[in-house]
Amino acid sequence: MRRLFGHRAERAGDKLWRVPWLVLALAGALAAIGTSTLYSVAGGAMQPWAETHALRFMMGAAAVLAMAVVPLNVWGRLAYPVYGVALLLLAMVPFLGTEVMGARRWLGIGGLSVQPAELMKVGLVLALARFYQWLPEGEVSRPQWVGAGLLLIAAPVLLTLRQPDLGTAVLLAALGLILMFLAGTSFLYYAGAALGVWLIAPSVWTGLHEYQKRRIEVFLDPELDPLGAGYHITQSKIALGAGGAGGKGFMLGTQSQLDFLPEKHTDFIFTMFSEEWGFAGAVVLLAIYGTLLALLMVMSLQVRSPFGRLLVSGAALMIFLYLFINVAMVTGLVPVVGVPLPFVSYGGTAMTALVAALGLAMSAHVHRNEPMARGRLGGLI
Repeated sequence: MRRLFGHRAERAGDKLWRVPWLVLALAGALAAIGTSTLYSVAGGAMQPWAETHALRFMMGAAAVLAMAVVPLNVWGRLAYPVYGVALLLLAMVPFLGTEVMGARRWLGIGGLSVQPAELMKVGLVLALARFYQWLPEGEVSRPQWVGAGLLLIAAPVLLTLRQPDLGTAVLLAALGLILMFLAGTSFLYYAGAALGVWLIAPSVWTGLHEYQKRRIEVFLDPELDPLGAGYHITQSKIALGAGGAGGKGFMLGTQSQLDFLPEKHTDFIFTMFSEEWGFAGAVVLLAIYGTLLALLMVMSLQVRSPFGRLLVSGAALMIFLYLFINVAMVTGLVPVVGVPLPFVSYGGTAMTALVAALGLAMSAHVHRNEPMARGRLGGLI
């Protein structure tokens, strides 16, 4: 235990004084908004979604505080095992996963349905943070180490594409590549990659599933199939416009309450909220997210170790990518890919992943002044 937690273990109570409580309070405000919106989705009932959502966040908040007091070197030792377990679960999905609407994305574990791709986001952040803590600063942009970082990203991305789950695969790739850039990887690699993507785009299009092609075509012109593939985005835009400046009022949204709006408790909950509270409510909601992300960015600058900085940056990136893709999706800026709104949408695995990422960020902040050696496996073994 001494080897794991260090020779001079600081009391957990003393560490809790250093927890950035405002960050947790902002996440709690988002969860409260989610709970009230889910109450409205159910027609004024706490079941089946609102009560479960609130309980999940309360348990998650306790987990965040527990994670915050754990020293960074512990998370460093657990980084690769967590990544390995998440990768194994991803590999099991095509064989043991539950098929829903032609895709296998869920595993039944102990009576619970788990989406391994969501858990992999946390595993990927941990693995990349550990990798760049180990790597000496001057070696970050060497081709062999860039290749090693890309392998850590490519493995879960390819397994996620097999399910198939294009949206989550894109999110994983974006998360990993941005973390590599934040770790110091040269911009020249990204410029070369952009050129490569442009050159191979026709081949990528050919390899997409028919439903994925259809989503992109309908994204470009929803009127191609207004009652089929374009139905979701068409109804979403109608609901957003119906909300106007001030909204129709709590539980008074016509598109949502009359069941024109699909998936209103998960992917399209932002539309549900915006119809009820209007443009003003949407601005307030986005302002809460903006404040949370700004605080996390400030926290990342205060951490001494590359490992800790990347943990905080990874948590901020996860929240931002979830938020950006979800809002862009429901407003018709990107194709519908099925990404939840962080802390607001209903979903146990997504909530678990977000809470875990927030707990890692809290731990990094609480232990921000603790140095960690670079090289020699980052001094973590």
